[in-house]
Amino acid sequence: MEKINKVAVLCGGSSSEREISLQSGEGVHNAICGLGYESDLIDFKNLSNLDELKIYDFIFIALHGFEGEGGKLQKDLEDLNILYSGSGPEACAKTWSKKVTKKILEENNINTPISISISEFTRQVAKNGLNISSFDCFRPFNYLFLKPDEDGSSIDIFKISDDQSLQHAYKKCINHKRGFLFEEYIKGRELTVTVIDNECFPPIEIITKNEFYDYDAKYISDETLHIKAELTQSELDDIKSISLNAFEALNCKAWVRVDLIQDKKGNFYVIEINTVPGMTSHSNVPKSGSFLGFTYSEVVKKIIDASL
Repeated sequence: MEKINKVAVLCGGSSSEREISLQSGEGVHNAICGLGYESDLIDFKNLSNLDELKIYDFIFIALHGFEGEGGKLQKDLEDLNILYSGSGPEACAKTWSKKVTKKILEENNINTPISISISEFTRQVAKNGLNISSFDCFRPFNYLFLKPDEDGSSIDIFKISDDQSLQHAYKKCINHKRGFLFEEYIKGRELTVTVIDNECFPPIEIITKNEFYDYDAKYISDETLHIKAELTQSELDDIKSISLNAFEALNCKAWVRVDLIQDKKGNFYVIEINTVPGMTSHSNVPKSGSFLGFTYSEVVKKIIDASL
């Protein structure tokens, strides 16, 4: 394991998750200082050149959105021979696209909801409605999800039931000019599993009063609950196996958060994999660690050690 002394925590940036990233960065930075490292907190927006990071032994990436999760940052850091936290460029690029992630999961016989992709959410898509052959793979259905292919913030996610709700989604959509997925709606429990150094931490169940785990439920509402999931030993073994299989299939490293849904029959489906999960004091990764008796700082140290 490489010896490191000076650590930069990279956060902020310009994505829709900027504020969460700033909170994550501050928490990680404080933890790293408490662990005895020399550390600086750097807002990616204020970084003019990655060469400025050469003075550090290690970069802890707490930067959300494409800037931190799309793979380019990781590639650039590797080109500069700078050590960093988390997965490599290829794994980040794959997991950043839900479409690519799903394809790899399916190829590895890992359950994921059925989906179809569109290159843009155009007016014509809304006008065509749901009664066309493209949607036959979902029938019969009461609902579908419409979500961006490449965004982790839960913005522009819609629950679609008919042509009217599809047209309403078009009117409400903030950014139409990007890839979207129509995804099978599976009614069930929303769960998330933290994986650090090939070890699954206790799964967390997310309970929201909203229709689904949208931006409001994720970042604003005080009523969203994140609790230790009550699962049988068989279910626990199953969800851990699936999460590790997904981790390996996407060639991830060090740490990820795997988001899943459990249907009414007890089957688990992987929704997505997050290579730079939130690390605020209320985030699922440190909360999951706390169920094993780890402090926030101990979770941060485990992520650093797993990355080296």
